Amino acid sequence: MRKIGCALLFSLFLLLVLPHMGHAAAPQTKIILDGQELVMPSDVEVVNINKNVMIPIRVVAENLKFKVSWNQKTQNVSIEQNSKVLSLNVGKTEASVQNEKVKLNTAPQLIKNTVVVPLRFVSEEMGLSVSWNNKEKIVGLTSSVTPPVEPSSDVPGLETRWSKVDDISFTNEQLVVSMDTEVTPQITRLTNPNRIVVDLPSTTFGDNIGSALQQGTMGKVDVSGIDHVKEVRYALFKKDPAQVRVVIELDNLSDDVQVNTQYVSGKLIVDLALTGIVGVPTQPSNSGKSIVVIDPGHGGKDPGTIGISNTQEKNFTLPLGLKVQALLLQEPDIEVVMTRETDVYPTRPERVQLANTLNADVFVSIHGNSVKASPQSSGTETFYYKRSNSKELADIIHRHLIEALGFKDRGVKNGNLEVIRDTTMPAVLLEIGFLSNLAEEQAMLSESVQDKAAQAIVNGIKEFLNQPQ
Repeated sequence: MRKIGCALLFSLFLLLVLPHMGHAAAPQTKIILDGQELVMPSDVEVVNINKNVMIPIRVVAENLKFKVSWNQKTQNVSIEQNSKVLSLNVGKTEASVQNEKVKLNTAPQLIKNTVVVPLRFVSEEMGLSVSWNNKEKIVGLTSSVTPPVEPSSDVPGLETRWSKVDDISFTNEQLVVSMDTEVTPQITRLTNPNRIVVDLPSTTFGDNIGSALQQGTMGKVDVSGIDHVKEVRYALFKKDPAQVRVVIELDNLSDDVQVNTQYVSGKLIVDLALTGIVGVPTQPSNSGKSIVVIDPGHGGKDPGTIGISNTQEKNFTLPLGLKVQALLLQEPDIEVVMTRETDVYPTRPERVQLANTLNADVFVSIHGNSVKASPQSSGTETFYYKRSNSKELADIIHRHLIEALGFKDRGVKNGNLEVIRDTTMPAVLLEIGFLSNLAEEQAMLSESVQDKAAQAIVNGIKEFLNQPQ
């Protein structure tokens, strides 16, 4: 125990050093774990008490991968890693290591509803070495085990291939992460505060997020109006090997909350059974936002139909779909989810499953027509399948498209097409025009006509959802 006592005498501080027994926040202070800067929420403080670095247990749990338990009644903090257990009590300088009593220089404290514990004591007892750069105000933590690195390519100059995250959203009690390849997430449930941590190994951010988010910085998902979800934040937790971390912070979390994951159509879906949260009614919570799934037809190995100038349908549907997405992202009462955002091919069942899993309010599949044997054929037609609400949606969007584009009106038709037949919400398939008609193909590929078509689709969706135009 003398070794532990000596270690405590050399505990270091992450914040501005205080002349007395107090604490203060130091935004410039950093914690580096195995060469990677730890990302801390803005409302979390590292404090300096009696010349000891005190760190919130939420940071210990999320970043150092310790299992932390908090007993509100006894004010006890239990920190566990593998078979080793530390037990500390707020306000008491006596701790327990594997049931052996240890004297602390500084007792854990409860500050702003967050428990802070001695960083050096906890870290060294859990096998981490600690260093202190007083000039730069940096604490360095080094673990005894080096994390595995994905094997590099044998081809000189070829970089390691990480999976990429292109978009992160939270809707209908589900975290939706758009990715270019399937990744098995590591899910951790933590308390004080209640969080679900989603780690994506061998994963980094794509250009959509990465250009605005550097390592060591944090992004947040808009969860305003969503019951029982306080915050969804994400960051590049590690650079080499790359690792993306998403943290879902909840207001209350009971033991029976179920977390399920599935990978559908290029989307990792982390489904939270929020009915298990204390105080939530048996019906799913309603954020007040309508969920709209936009499906750019075909993609990847499936080019779709071929136009008069050898245009591939997939190269028309994706740009138009992305324009629709951009417009819907500006709507505060709509959550938009894309079946694809790049040149990939989600199967038709995967597109259906995505929309049904999200319990979407509207599904819109975008296509282009072609009949090479009849290059004079032209016009817009819209398909639905049997359901009256799908017929209503089809009528509205079709009217907006005809008014905006001026193409020949080929009408609204009932069609036995898988993506509108097997989806369970109002669903339509739009044939914007004929790529096999030279004049119509040129118009459909132009920015101006695509802008008009995108706006018409959005106007139709908003009208169907009874949202102000």
